[in-house]
Amino acid sequence: MDQQPLPLEGITVVTVEQAVAAPFATRQLADLGARVIKVERVDGGDFARGYDTAARGLASHFVWCNRGKESLALDLKDPRGLAVVRRLVADADVFVQNLAHGAAARLGLDAATLCAAHPRLVAVDISGYGAGGPYADKRAYDMLVQCEAGLVSVTGTPERPVKAGIPAADIAAGMYAFSGVLAALVRRGVTGRGGPVEVSMLEALAEWLGHPLHHTLHGGEPPARTGLAHAVIAPYDAYATADGGRVLLSVQNDREWRRLAEQVMERPELGTDPRFATNAARVARRAETDGLVARALSALGADEAVARLERAGIACARLRDLRELAEHPQLAARQRWRQVGSPVGPLRALLPPVTLPGGKEARMGDVPALGQHTGALLRAVGMTDDEIAALRRDGVAA
Repeated sequence: MDQQPLPLEGITVVTVEQAVAAPFATRQLADLGARVIKVERVDGGDFARGYDTAARGLASHFVWCNRGKESLALDLKDPRGLAVVRRLVADADVFVQNLAHGAAARLGLDAATLCAAHPRLVAVDISGYGAGGPYADKRAYDMLVQCEAGLVSVTGTPERPVKAGIPAADIAAGMYAFSGVLAALVRRGVTGRGGPVEVSMLEALAEWLGHPLHHTLHGGEPPARTGLAHAVIAPYDAYATADGGRVLLSVQNDREWRRLAEQVMERPELGTDPRFATNAARVARRAETDGLVARALSALGADEAVARLERAGIACARLRDLRELAEHPQLAARQRWRQVGSPVGPLRALLPPVTLPGGKEARMGDVPALGQHTGALLRAVGMTDDEIAALRRDGVAA
């Protein structure tokens, strides 16, 4: 049987984007087969290119979010550069932007303006706090939005709140922009019309805070920060093993506690000891409960601890660092790693988590150099070599 094509083959996306939220969204579209034309500044491009040099001289953020795109370097403050983008948008299916508040509107590249001119276009505005309201003009870096959305208040230890170790607000907004584009394209297939899509980082992350938010709204107290522990279950934490590893385990009911006591801790009497026999009792004596589990696991290597826990039917996991994630046996067994091209040669990258059995594998294209496709794209909109040379000479294109 022939493989089905990637679902977005034939879709063209033009994006004026920077940092993480919009680039992460459009990379998902590229992986699913869309042609993504990334418009960058002539003086350095997307500023995420300069975040670090960890990926063999390239920025790790940029490598992560920008494979499979064509890079067009233009000065949009010059009418000639802006005219090129408008010509590209006229033939595009999707336009995405996450410029600072008001910047896209001043250029005529906001979703409302573009959709009025091009009824079949799906146009996405990604912002920090939305188009209106008292926070519309406020700077909206990921960590700031994590604070405003309350994520930091529920993350960390009782003594200290901490931000998430990943750009959670950017990722949330990017994924809602991605799914919003897909929904709008389905609607266009039915109605023939595209339309605007609006996503704000605050609203996206607030949705992800749904459990603690509803817990607080509907009569409960805000969930306590408990580090790796659980506020109402014990034992539920990470414990050190004899070889320097750490293993997290979760006992969900009193039957599991008895199995933990008998088969892992080798102290069967603790399974029926009234001080620990129920979850309520264990939570009330959390420090003592944790101490018992910690002593038992500290005598075992991580491999032996996990093996005993799994034989006993106790949910568990290793606390892996990122190097260990890169060598995770499950990712290897499922063949999730690929190589993508880049200006510095091939780089390892994970397949996207959406798998479409029976179809072509995700298109994991190269990470582009700044302006790598400028000449070809300018010729594609009808410019002559002399006109292109003039744009380059004047600093309008690079």
